[in-house]
Amino acid sequence: MPKIIQLSQHVANLIAAGEVVERPASVVKELLENAVDAGATKVTVEIRDGGMTFLRVTDNGCGMEAADARTAFLRHATSKLRTAEDLAAISTMGFRGEALAAIASVSRIDLLTKTAASLSGTSLHLEAGVITEESEAGCPDGTTIIIRDLFFNTPARMKFMKSDTVEGGKVAAAVQMQALAHPEVAFTLLRDGKQVLSTPGTGELQAAVYCVYGRDFAKMVPVESRWDGYTLTGYVSKPTDARPSRSFQTFFVNDRPVKSKLLVAALEEAYRNQIMTGKFPACVLRLTIPANAVDVNVHPAKTEVKFLSEKAVFDCVHYGVLAALNKQTDRPQIQFRPNTTPTQPAKEPAPAPKQQSFFRTMSAEEYKTFSAAVKDAPQPKKEAAAAVAAAVERQLQSSLRESVMTPTVFAPIPAKPVPAPPVQVSEPETEQEELTMPAPIPWRMVGQLYNSYIIVEQGEDAYLIDKHAAHERILFEKLKANQEAISSQMLLAPIPVRLSADGAAQLIANADLLEELGFEIDEFGDNTVLLRQIPMDLSPDMAAEAAESLAADLLRGRRERKDSVRDELLHTVACKAAIKAGWLSDEKELLALVKQVMAREDLKYCPHGRPICVSLSKQQLEKQFKRT
Repeated sequence: MPKIIQLSQHVANLIAAGEVVERPASVVKELLENAVDAGATKVTVEIRDGGMTFLRVTDNGCGMEAADARTAFLRHATSKLRTAEDLAAISTMGFRGEALAAIASVSRIDLLTKTAASLSGTSLHLEAGVITEESEAGCPDGTTIIIRDLFFNTPARMKFMKSDTVEGGKVAAAVQMQALAHPEVAFTLLRDGKQVLSTPGTGELQAAVYCVYGRDFAKMVPVESRWDGYTLTGYVSKPTDARPSRSFQTFFVNDRPVKSKLLVAALEEAYRNQIMTGKFPACVLRLTIPANAVDVNVHPAKTEVKFLSEKAVFDCVHYGVLAALNKQTDRPQIQFRPNTTPTQPAKEPAPAPKQQSFFRTMSAEEYKTFSAAVKDAPQPKKEAAAAVAAAVERQLQSSLRESVMTPTVFAPIPAKPVPAPPVQVSEPETEQEELTMPAPIPWRMVGQLYNSYIIVEQGEDAYLIDKHAAHERILFEKLKANQEAISSQMLLAPIPVRLSADGAAQLIANADLLEELGFEIDEFGDNTVLLRQIPMDLSPDMAAEAAESLAADLLRGRRERKDSVRDELLHTVACKAAIKAGWLSDEKELLALVKQVMAREDLKYCPHGRPICVSLSKQQLEKQFKRT
């Protein structure tokens, strides 16, 4: 067995850097947290070349004395903790004491810092974590730290970096998160000499949301709720303004940006039965809970947390968002005109009595009280339950009689069964083989169900064809078979698409690949891209949503092979271009889909794995009606 040795301080710092410093955005996050902890009210971030060659963070916080500045770059040096008990109630952003040491070990650093009580400041220069220069310097109160040549001494880490556009987008996203977490701080971001973000620092979250996400999010629904000592504030989108991905779901716990499946589940539970399948709500939600009710020390980058009471957190977010959504009056009030006759003048309508709506607005606390009351309510007597059951049964029987007596109107049906297109087969080699070849079974299109499923009868079987899934699969194979650039349509007016910072960066960085898919995009600034050209099969009305879905696909990864990335993007294009469930479709359009599905056995699933066609045999149907 090899001899066990203790690693050197430098190697230990490099290992810590691998956990804490993944890319320039990680550096920015750590430095911004330090600035906030230092009491800064104004922070400026400047980067060049995606932050790889130059990254500067300037704040007007409390600054450091010369001795503290030197100590700050030692591992496990922090001003946030003193005892082990402090770990049970962490209230600061940074606390691990590894960030500066880890950053310094893989870069060249210049530090300028000064406290308000000092006449002069301190200047330090570090190379790979070692202080090589120290002197007094004239500088304003606060701290300025400059990071140059990130990962210059770790080429293995350097090769995993993306393009400057992608890395710069991730830096912008990191600054945006801090701006939303701390609306009381004025943040400015300069990227290659151009200002791309500026927040006022007034303390109003809505102003920060507007600066980060733009006017498209100005009409979000405000959320303000309390639950068992927990406080939830922020904004959520209306169900009608849902997004094609979760890219715009932002959560903060005690002002710390976090990723939490629990919070996502609680948010989306509030939108159940109010939002279309495949759509996701957008949000900026800030959850404030006691410091001892959450563990923020479960991940090196502090992006994941563990809650003491997951149920309380879930209920706080779920009912808080649900109460906010119920307060919205999106539907206008319908005005009814009183019945009048020519011989009788209309009377003034009497004021209608105020009715108690079943879907009335409740606060989070009211939901909790209501839920407890329902749970504790006595069960109805057997006589009352039997009466209700009998009434329901009578209503069902009445509805059944009406449905049987009322003729069902289908779309026009061809007078004769439409034969399937001839199957291409090879010539039989013998007469016996020719006699045993099966002939295609005639089928007919019966109609359409719920404007979503096409009903087809063939022999002893009936088929339900999902028209969206079938069209999506056909379009996908058509696009995939064309290995050249996809036919495009030039737009008379470019379509602006507002995205997240890293989403916009991904689209710009993959402009060549998108061009192969029929898109021509230009960078417009402010996290916005312009669509000048889109695929021929894609409706301009769906272009913005398709672009946002493409950005989400690129952010999810799958970059090991170019053709696999292309397939993922083709899935999105085909999905957005296909006819949708619920749309009114022309009979000829439906018949064309049915012909392809019935003629091809390989059309089984859409690109996302959903079945295209399900069958119902005559025997199964007769069994349901107790005929067998």
